[in-house]
Amino acid sequence: MANKNYYETLGVDKNANADEIKSAYRKMAKKYHPDLNPNDQVAAAKFKEVNEAYEVLGDEQKRQNYDQFGSADGNPFGQGGFGGFGAGNFGGGFSSAFDDLGSIFGDIFGGFGRKKAKQKTVGDDINLKMNISFLEACTGTKKSINVSRIENCQHCNGTGAKNGTDYTTCSTCNGTGQVRYTQETFLGRVVNVGTCQDCGGSGKRIKHECDNCGGSGTVRINRTININIPAGIDNDQILTIKNEGHANGGNSQKGDLHLHISVSDHKILKRENFDLYVEVPIPFTLALLGGKVKVPGINETIEILIPALTQTNTVFNLKGKGVAKLNKKDSRGDLKVKVVVEMPRNLDKLSKQQLEEIANNIGENNYTRYKDYLNKFQ
Repeated sequence: MANKNYYETLGVDKNANADEIKSAYRKMAKKYHPDLNPNDQVAAAKFKEVNEAYEVLGDEQKRQNYDQFGSADGNPFGQGGFGGFGAGNFGGGFSSAFDDLGSIFGDIFGGFGRKKAKQKTVGDDINLKMNISFLEACTGTKKSINVSRIENCQHCNGTGAKNGTDYTTCSTCNGTGQVRYTQETFLGRVVNVGTCQDCGGSGKRIKHECDNCGGSGTVRINRTININIPAGIDNDQILTIKNEGHANGGNSQKGDLHLHISVSDHKILKRENFDLYVEVPIPFTLALLGGKVKVPGINETIEILIPALTQTNTVFNLKGKGVAKLNKKDSRGDLKVKVVVEMPRNLDKLSKQQLEEIANNIGENNYTRYKDYLNKFQ
């Protein structure tokens, strides 16, 4: 992973904040999602790269490691270090030198220097699985789901201070959330700016902690959330509910709730994108003489006409009887009915005699494929 530019993959600047990275990821993931690019190997590979990039840049610790060392696990040279040696084999000199260079010159030396910690502005997302029936996926439905999530404490408005007001400006950083510190390097004395450790970058010091949350600013609460499942959603798709994830205290934005949809199978119908497929066995007499047959639709039973002399594997296309298309009002796929002619298991003597008479009356010339087959022997 060290040789991959994840910022370039998501199309964001290296200084992009968490919200910008998440927004870029969603845009790219939607663009290259396999459901929107069926049988497109290039798009599938790109989708994989986008997810790999967000897995690193969307995690604060992995991103910090990636920025510093070029890899999410914090090892600049992969397992075992450079040339098979761990970083400790250099006695600390190698690491310290690059720390100093990184502190002074930043990205010029590959980002090996320590980065200042950033206060998280977006809460974590929640990922849950939701099971729905085949027909619920086709028509849409409403569901309620129980979620255990972190929310801002209502007693202190997420500040962690008693009554939400019992705090003061941090005297160390004077409310800026940052402090200057001097560092001695092999190139001389350098002044850096970092996150204030006394207030964690908030710029405020709590005088008395909130009794409800103990000063954290957040509490865990069980919630029941009502979800609208759109018609046309398919198996393995992800339904994202904005701002229904975890909070992070203060004025931070909530994360999102991601529902991984699992759709159960139908007893008869099969689905491919927004079209439905059904295979219907019919008696050979129905195929010969014609008639009607019932097929299942979405919350309805449909009767179709089978013309006389219908061949086996004939497909009847019922326009607009398939699945509702996502975000396309009054637009649906088709229902494709394939009929397979079935022969009886046995015949009595009278039926056999009658069929022999019919066969003689029809003659071989009425069977095109059979006649062509026989002609190949001549």
